[in-house]
Amino acid sequence: MPNSSDARDAIFSSIRTALQVPANADTAAVAAEYAALPRLYKREGTMNSEALLDLFTHRLVEYDAGVCRISAENISREIARILGERGRKRIAIPDGLPPEWLPAGFDFQNASRFNEHQLDQLEGVLTGCTVACAETGSIVLQNAAAQGPRSLTLVPDFHLCVVFAAQVVETVPECFARLDATAALPTTFFSGPSATADIEMTRIKGVHGPRFLDVLLVL
Repeated sequence: MPNSSDARDAIFSSIRTALQVPANADTAAVAAEYAALPRLYKREGTMNSEALLDLFTHRLVEYDAGVCRISAENISREIARILGERGRKRIAIPDGLPPEWLPAGFDFQNASRFNEHQLDQLEGVLTGCTVACAETGSIVLQNAAAQGPRSLTLVPDFHLCVVFAAQVVETVPECFARLDATAALPTTFFSGPSATADIEMTRIKGVHGPRFLDVLLVL
């Protein structure tokens, strides 16, 4: 299997060559030059918490995701309700998912080390998230506790994601600021269920990830 790190290094090397950046360039000088770039775009949110969550909810619904606002003590009950309504029993979960989230009566399987074929045999996945962006309606997952490796959330047909209100920020720059400390981890952004269209604008769901997404927004 090709080494993705080698490919990345080759791409960066080509960029440096095109920009005429010396191979032995002072990294501190490069960082200072980057920091000095003008940033005139909106970098901080101005919404109050209610408006922020309303925008996030609106974006998700617009993308054809299901959204339910709940309190923390009702997470397990709402997970049971949604899985029951969706008719999903065999559910993948990652390492580190809080056990108190898991209702009885379902087959939850720790699938963090499952291959793609094994994941495809399950009926959905349940995860948390790292951060969410209201402006774009995006949810960000990393290879971390309660989220798991990327394949875990791209292969199953259905994704149920738990997002806490404190994890929702307004703008993309705020979102990336939240990711600074864990930037080295594999990271996936998604906005609603997977959907794409061909040149004739025929919409197809599920090509690049789950066809169905439900979000529990914990207040």
